[in-house]
Amino acid sequence: MGVIRLLLAVLLPGYCTAISLTAQTAGRLEGHVYLREKSQPLGGAAVLIVELSQQTVSAEDGSYSIENVPPGIYQVIAHVNSVITEQAQAIQITAGETTSIDFMLDLQALRHEITVTAEGKQLTAFESFQSVDSLDSFDLAESADVSLGETLANRVGSGIAKRSFGPGSSRPIIRGFDGDRVLVMEDGIRVGSLASQSGDHGEPLNMAQVDRLEVVKGPATLLYGSNAMGGTINAVSRHHSVHTHAHDGLRASASTTAGSAASLGAANTGFEYGLKNWMVWGSAGGVRSGDYDTPIGTIFNSRARQLNGSFGLGFYGDRHFFSTEVEVDDGTNGVPFAQDFEGEEDVQRIFLNSLRRSYNANWGMRNLTNKAIDNFTVKLRYVDWTHQELEQLDSGEEEVGTAFSQGQFIYRAVFEQKAKGPWTGRFGVWGLDKAYDVTGAEALSPAVDQTAFAAFALEELGFEKFKLQGGLRLETNRYEPLQSANFASFDPRRFTGLSASGGLHADVWQNGAVVASFSHSYRAPALEELYNFGPHVGNLAFEIGDPLLKAETGNGLDLSLRHDEAKVRGELNFFYYGFDNFVFPFATGEIDDGLRVVEFTQRNARFLGGEAAAHFELHPDLWLDLGLDYVNAKETDQNTYLPRIPPLRASVGIDWHLGDLSIKPSVILADRQDRTFTGETDTPGYALLDLKASYTFAKSTNLAHQFSVNVFNIGDALYRNHSSFIKDLAPEIGRGVKFTYVVRVF
Repeated sequence: MGVIRLLLAVLLPGYCTAISLTAQTAGRLEGHVYLREKSQPLGGAAVLIVELSQQTVSAEDGSYSIENVPPGIYQVIAHVNSVITEQAQAIQITAGETTSIDFMLDLQALRHEITVTAEGKQLTAFESFQSVDSLDSFDLAESADVSLGETLANRVGSGIAKRSFGPGSSRPIIRGFDGDRVLVMEDGIRVGSLASQSGDHGEPLNMAQVDRLEVVKGPATLLYGSNAMGGTINAVSRHHSVHTHAHDGLRASASTTAGSAASLGAANTGFEYGLKNWMVWGSAGGVRSGDYDTPIGTIFNSRARQLNGSFGLGFYGDRHFFSTEVEVDDGTNGVPFAQDFEGEEDVQRIFLNSLRRSYNANWGMRNLTNKAIDNFTVKLRYVDWTHQELEQLDSGEEEVGTAFSQGQFIYRAVFEQKAKGPWTGRFGVWGLDKAYDVTGAEALSPAVDQTAFAAFALEELGFEKFKLQGGLRLETNRYEPLQSANFASFDPRRFTGLSASGGLHADVWQNGAVVASFSHSYRAPALEELYNFGPHVGNLAFEIGDPLLKAETGNGLDLSLRHDEAKVRGELNFFYYGFDNFVFPFATGEIDDGLRVVEFTQRNARFLGGEAAAHFELHPDLWLDLGLDYVNAKETDQNTYLPRIPPLRASVGIDWHLGDLSIKPSVILADRQDRTFTGETDTPGYALLDLKASYTFAKSTNLAHQFSVNVFNIGDALYRNHSSFIKDLAPEIGRGVKFTYVVRVF
């Protein structure tokens, strides 16, 4: 509580000053929402004034109105769900007058990227202080991939690559950051898996059951956690996990996918049903892939399987809302070549079984009469995670090599301040209580209890031509290793530090903006960096942690140039991060148990690079898409390049719309990566030719069909991913095709 009082003492003087700016006559906003394909009114669409967090829902005739809107210039967003393209427009409200604006929504168009993750509220990516890359359910259906990392890997211009030990364990890398520095969340709260610790662990997310996927690049430490230094990935499972309003009737979807080169198959279904203020929802399905094919042969034991199910119930009133949900995720993936490093001749293959049970509860209030707080939300999640590394013997029997278990209770409460003139903001608290245990002959660490707590605030002053943003996060983490006969006795460790940020968003030309931000980040060492000791096939290393590691601190600069108009859209980002006590696995040059010995050590380091993405209208139905990204990362004490950093990449693509048909050919180019870490080999450059196409049409006002085909690596190129743990043993997948059909009731 002392932390909260400190934050309020810093913020309230300016906040109270801003209150005096609100003595103005309010205006009114009204209009209609239509569905373009059917030229009919669209009921049930949410209309949101971003800066004020004021929202309403359109009536059956498409009409809407929002009363008591203070004068000013605002961004207004109309949306239904991921089936229909959202639309954002800038409007000016005049005191004592009514402003009318209509929205024409589409089933398929070049979309404005709407983010709910970057700043904890819904706004356009153009208005965000951080760079955001997002995919909606249409994009995800076109990709139809088996894991999170595979889905995001080839979006050149985003700064996102992948690390992997095969397709089923693929996990994103953002701007060269991996592992504990990339936070993966589901519905705004961390997933609770072990995927950050090991290259052979994947995230338990089924991409076919995700409504929207958002990637926020740069340090997102203030709102979500001090370990999100590289970026944050948020999988939004349902429309109403973010937009807390009910709808009447049924919304549902069903999909199926089949593909070659890895025998891909998937089937998924989900529904939401609303009755007045109550809603019930559920989902079920799965995805599987076999051993994948390359131009030089099939990679044995690269298969994967994921089964997922969920069920939930919620109430969404005018003032109160709450929901509860249960999720179960059951996955299996092979670990290619792992049996070759075990040193046991009777081990035929090694694979992983994981099971996640997640119990979620959300509660909140809105439109409060309190003069300072407009609304608040509390999110609770308990995750029971079990994970077994299984060895299949020549006899056909299976033995458990190592077993992991992890119970996590996570909570997060956010209070949205009532807008007072140019002043808006939010503050809150976050906490974690985790019990981690590992058993078996190859246990890497002792059992550890971890507790964490944070208080944070993010405040903003918005004016007509520019906005200022600043924030603080104070976080403490405590590790308490438990006594174990197989490990030395370790003393508890506590880390407490402050993260901060400041930013400027300025409209410096018509439809263009400059965004500049400075961030200071504080990260406690991860559990595996402190306590691991032993052979870790999942990282192809004999790992030696250091229980005396210090906290890692960094200072970063981000600069973004953005342009968004009818015929040209683009973003150019530059970043530089400098770190003291940067933790990384240093290769000693020694070999133990057939694995290279790495010691988690600390040195100063720096990351610099950038991304560029541009979209040009060549014709109303034809767009040119260009992408480029680059990162250069070194530890500066000995001027050594850091491991598994992605190469320079570029892409050229076409987005061609012929009525309901969309055709997207693209070429991806990767440069040779010869800036390598000790013991790393160079990775040759490559060129890939891909083609995505989809046909989307509405049979009625509430039924949509999507047929998609994804032809990848058309030239059957032999190429390797520099960030893969097995890139010297196995190339990436060869030529193949995937077909997906989705039907949606909206």
